[in-house]
Amino acid sequence: MVASLAGLRLLLMILLFCGIRYGDCGREAPPVLGLRLEAPTGLVCMKDRIISAPEGATFELRLFGTELNGSWPLVAFAGASGGAAGAAVGDAPDPCVHEHNRQRSCFQVTRGVTPDEKYSGLITVEVRRSVSAGENAASSEQQTYHHLCVLSGGKWASAGIPDRLRINTDTGLPADYIPPWALAVLVVVLLPVCALLRTVNLSLLWLDPVELYVLHSCGSEEEKRAAKRLEPIRRRGNFLTCSLLFLTAVGHSALGVLLYRALGTIVSAVFTSGFLVFFVAELAPHVLCSGYGFQLAPALTWLAQVCLVLTCPLSCPLGLFLDLALRRDISTCGIRERAMEMIRTSVNDPYSEFVKEEFSRGMLRSKTVEDILTPLKDCFMLPSSVVLDFSTMSDIMQSGYTRVPIYEEERSNIVEILYVKDLALVDPDDSTPMTTITKFYNHPLHYVFNDTKLDAMLEEFKKGNSHMAIVQKVNNEGEGDPFYEVLGLVTLEDVIEEIIKSEILDESDGYLDRKVKRPLAPLEIPLEPRSVPEEFSIFKPPEGEPKIRTSPQLLLATHRFLSREVAHFSPGRMSEKVLFHLLRHPSVNQEVHFDPSNRLSPAHYLYTRNHPVDYFILLLQGRVEVEIGKEGLKFENGAFTYYGVSALTLPSSVHQSPVSTQCQSPRDPFESADATSPSSYCPDYTVRALTDLQLIRVTRLQYLNALMASRVGQSPDPPEIKILPNSQTKLLNDRNSQQGGSSAQESSTEEEAHG
Repeated sequence: MVASLAGLRLLLMILLFCGIRYGDCGREAPPVLGLRLEAPTGLVCMKDRIISAPEGATFELRLFGTELNGSWPLVAFAGASGGAAGAAVGDAPDPCVHEHNRQRSCFQVTRGVTPDEKYSGLITVEVRRSVSAGENAASSEQQTYHHLCVLSGGKWASAGIPDRLRINTDTGLPADYIPPWALAVLVVVLLPVCALLRTVNLSLLWLDPVELYVLHSCGSEEEKRAAKRLEPIRRRGNFLTCSLLFLTAVGHSALGVLLYRALGTIVSAVFTSGFLVFFVAELAPHVLCSGYGFQLAPALTWLAQVCLVLTCPLSCPLGLFLDLALRRDISTCGIRERAMEMIRTSVNDPYSEFVKEEFSRGMLRSKTVEDILTPLKDCFMLPSSVVLDFSTMSDIMQSGYTRVPIYEEERSNIVEILYVKDLALVDPDDSTPMTTITKFYNHPLHYVFNDTKLDAMLEEFKKGNSHMAIVQKVNNEGEGDPFYEVLGLVTLEDVIEEIIKSEILDESDGYLDRKVKRPLAPLEIPLEPRSVPEEFSIFKPPEGEPKIRTSPQLLLATHRFLSREVAHFSPGRMSEKVLFHLLRHPSVNQEVHFDPSNRLSPAHYLYTRNHPVDYFILLLQGRVEVEIGKEGLKFENGAFTYYGVSALTLPSSVHQSPVSTQCQSPRDPFESADATSPSSYCPDYTVRALTDLQLIRVTRLQYLNALMASRVGQSPDPPEIKILPNSQTKLLNDRNSQQGGSSAQESSTEEEAHG
């Protein structure tokens, strides 16, 4: 019984084994056993026996198989959505059976199996775009797995391996990916834009409307034009402020994000963004606008208008809200307006603490006497060896200074100070030596160093010891011992001018200023042009001829009388310097000695009726008798009467009376036909001396030479001359225009004498 059961069991096991063996072995073995991705590159990869490849990629697969007998079957790929075909087809339909699955597959074999080893070979696969139709074709294709199909026995079937292929739609980059080169370009462009917006903000909004109005009203022409262009856009201060601040904030935020994307870490992005914004977008615009903001503002108004348009939806309502809520411009500071008002009320009180503190801590403490001194070479100084004659005292009076430094040998060796008031009792005729006056009064000298502050200098002047100081410094350059070097002079007037920032003009500054650091206005011109050398050699006194002494006062009075009363010697025709040379000439300044024993001596007659003469006479001292006309009318004349004016210009056929009631414009002597004739004038009167005479006698030739010298010393169109206080004359009338006006009114009657 037991034996029969054991035999039955053995029989069943044999049958089961044979059945299984018959079923498995009866099936045909697959020709391909597996595959492998060969040399993966880029986005083509294999993970968990699934090969992913993007569209357009081309790659190689290595197939492995057995019992191929040296020949490889045809292979292809077919898709099964959702992985319907797994490692084995099983009960699911085989996608390789249908022809359209193989044709529409995204994976196409472009090159058949190329065996390079005994049990393996290579195929080339290209990933193409799916040709499926329908709205969800792309999304369904992403979920489709492609299986390897093998042609065996004339039929296509799945290779039965677990390896599958699918389309890789993941590019490996985020959706907002920006290439590194694009990040660099954006950062380089964004930084100057932020800097430009900041420049617009500073240049347009630094000046408040009140300051802009002041420039428009009181500035230069260029500042007025700039202020006029800025006024329209500056009135919309709140709108412009909101617009520029918003764009600047957006730019700074974008810069930080870009730097984070480029650098990858928060710390490095924050510090890099901060440094770039500080140096490029903040510091550089502040430096630029501090010096040239107002000049740049008119050229940036168009950019401000563009910003207003771009941010109009935000800036307009916000600016309107600020206008209504605050009722002021937020671009200006309220405390600044209050401070300006306090300054305006304080400066009107010169004794306020603000003004005193400003003067003491401002320019007086920041500047030294070296900054305002008058250089030594430009100072009016006199040597100690001069004498106080008329010429020296005239130079002192014309200089316009009340204190004159006196030096010995060289200008840097100042030994005394002369006050102009010391000359009140000095007679120029005494020719008093300079040292006599300076040693008598012995005014002290005040020395200061060049680095003395102006506030300290002002305190010294306020003590009343002196109002002028000599500035010196210690010179230790070169070899040898150090020594004191005199740089120049500083006065109380210089300090006050520095405080009030304006030039102080007194009656002497109206015509002369020897300080080079403060040049006068262009209309103050020298007495004579310096460009053309003056020719005075024709007035050189003859050698050995005795000179007649004439006091400087009388010579000055003669000069002024002729230049103002006699038209022929007016500044428009003859320069004052030429006239001075002419009056000092020995042959012009003459004397007539009266002989009481022989009253009718021919030497007593200055003019004789009907006797031609070629000279003009001005009586300086003494008396003469004049006999005129056929009736023989006689009268006496004294000092400062003149005769023979017509002898300088008119031809001999004209007879003139020594007294004329009309003053005619003189004829130009160079236009007369007989200009060089020695007998061009015959008087109809007789002039005879009654006492000793001193007179000025000018011949026609001398007068013509003086006119020629004046023309040489003047430019073709000389400027005008006017008489100013404390000066002789200055160029007032154009000689050519004066001659043109006189020629239209020229008459044959000339003035002969004035009593």
